[in-house]
Amino acid sequence: MTDGIVVGIDGSEEAGAAARWAADEAALRGTGLLLLHSRQSWPDAVSLASARESEEPWAEELLARTSEELRAPRPGLSVTTRITTAGPVRALVAAADEGDLLVLGSRALGGVAGYLIGSVGLAVAGAVEGPVVLVRAFGSPPRDSVLVGIDARRPADAVLSFAFEEAARRRTDVRVVYAQQLPLYAWGPSMVPDVRPVVRPEIERALEDTLAPWRAAHPGVAATASVTIGSAGLELVRAASGAGLVVVGRRTRRPAVGAHIGSVAHAVLHHSRAPVALVPHD
Repeated sequence: MTDGIVVGIDGSEEAGAAARWAADEAALRGTGLLLLHSRQSWPDAVSLASARESEEPWAEELLARTSEELRAPRPGLSVTTRITTAGPVRALVAAADEGDLLVLGSRALGGVAGYLIGSVGLAVAGAVEGPVVLVRAFGSPPRDSVLVGIDARRPADAVLSFAFEEAARRRTDVRVVYAQQLPLYAWGPSMVPDVRPVVRPEIERALEDTLAPWRAAHPGVAATASVTIGSAGLELVRAASGAGLVVVGRRTRRPAVGAHIGSVAHAVLHHSRAPVALVPHD
């Protein structure tokens, strides 16, 4: 059994929630789980010697305790642990290359229903070559339907494959959402009254054609499709209510500066209460 799922552990509530979600996912997949902690690299200063000496035992105890808590309700779950002094971004990206899925905790913005990804999470999510799931700290939503947002005109096989496979593991359905943003002039006085009724059927046909092979490949997964006129990010956030997992794509092309996960992914990450999977695609 390989460590197919990697989760970052730092002692926070967010990391704890991510670890529990990752453990459930590992059990569903029948694969192993790697708990990774990036220990701070202290300067070689005498005044910091005690800090260096105390952090390693704390990290070891944290990983041992977390491992035991995850195994207890999940008999047979294979959990391994690792402590590294590499920076958290480099350590997580490198470890993600060894597994099939990386899971990170995501901090809530106080009372606002949003995500605070943080510089580490954002950098990692934009750099890894495989899928990343970001998990909320508070509560666990029901493992209900899998919601996936796609572009019906430029569908990404990797995104749909991930969504249908996750639904099959959970024995639940897939809800596919496509939002068409109309140009600004379409909302002006000169707009043809029936332009939206004309546009929507065309997109619905394209969406049904896109889903046909996935429905055939996963006959046990019920899939429903909906087309809305409006902002893709906003419509996905609205549709995410009650979802057990939200799946969105992230293009693998690299921007000239910094990490980039796309405007739709940003919107969903900042406002969805459900775990969000970012799936890279061409």
